[in-house]
Amino acid sequence: MFRRSFVSLKPIFRRVRIAEHGGPEVMKIEEFQPNILAPKPGQVVVRNSFAGVNFIDTYFRSGLNKKPVMPYTPGEEGAGAIVQVGDDSLKRLLGQRVAYYGGEGSYSSFTVVPTGALVEIPEGLADKEAAAVACQGFTAHYLTHDSFVCAPGTVVLLHGAAGGTGLLLSQMAKLRGATVIGVCGGAEKAALAQSVGRCDHVIDYTSEPDWPAAVRRLFPDGVHAVYDGVGKSTFQGSLSVLRRHGYMISFGGASGAVPPVALSTITAAGSIYLQRPTLNDYIKLPEDRARRGKDVFGWLKEKQLTVTVGKVLPLREAVQAHTLLEGKQTTGKLLLNCTD
Repeated sequence: MFRRSFVSLKPIFRRVRIAEHGGPEVMKIEEFQPNILAPKPGQVVVRNSFAGVNFIDTYFRSGLNKKPVMPYTPGEEGAGAIVQVGDDSLKRLLGQRVAYYGGEGSYSSFTVVPTGALVEIPEGLADKEAAAVACQGFTAHYLTHDSFVCAPGTVVLLHGAAGGTGLLLSQMAKLRGATVIGVCGGAEKAALAQSVGRCDHVIDYTSEPDWPAAVRRLFPDGVHAVYDGVGKSTFQGSLSVLRRHGYMISFGGASGAVPPVALSTITAAGSIYLQRPTLNDYIKLPEDRARRGKDVFGWLKEKQLTVTVGKVLPLREAVQAHTLLEGKQTTGKLLLNCTD
């Protein structure tokens, strides 16, 4: 079986480890030798250049979601080069630059990744850009192309409009011809949602706390769909701005999990459609992942899509990264530099 040697690489590398659930402080840095990694057939080892930081990482860390084995290395998303393969049939992949969502812990110098999770990074696209969209870009793609199909004449609302997912989601909705209302907090975030996100209307909830009323002033009949990644604190307001037969897409819980919903609530909101999707179900098939990668990477190369990397922190500052993310102190995408 083929193995590539690590002799030429630095002798010591780092990864983040979590041994118990809790706040950001439970994440600890440890040094390790990459020769402890043993990719199986159908797997490769990626030398990470960047790891994406996402809210799903905080859910696993806090215990809202559970990892099957503890301790573990957090992170689902990254980008870098393939330096080791699990079987001879994959030798052709050595040296290939790839992005992935679905690796076994991207907060690390190296990550074991199944080949089904990989998307090749095209020439002309930097690792940093690719790492910033493997999760949020593909999420924005399925939300605008599948969960609710944006099109000319449709009006959609999205929360967290200045966040990594929000900025990409609003741009993709505009590419498909929709009218977009972005909701976010603070003048700086509102300006970003309008300039980079290309939102048609931006509502700053710090100056307009009754944001549902502001939406109804703009569109008295309501909106066709709401993309809500905030969860508990925005759910009821989101229902209130939908028109009859509208689509409530609850794809995240940044403010906490949405309490159980009675079926009568769906009726009272206007016979709406309620969905709680996850990215994994929309990239499970290789052809789905490839289609989304082709679109998203293609739009980035053609400058039809702008990815905003708000902050890059060294791997050893993973605790700070989670603190900033959960404290709503970030705009755009938050990355960890795995080589620093």
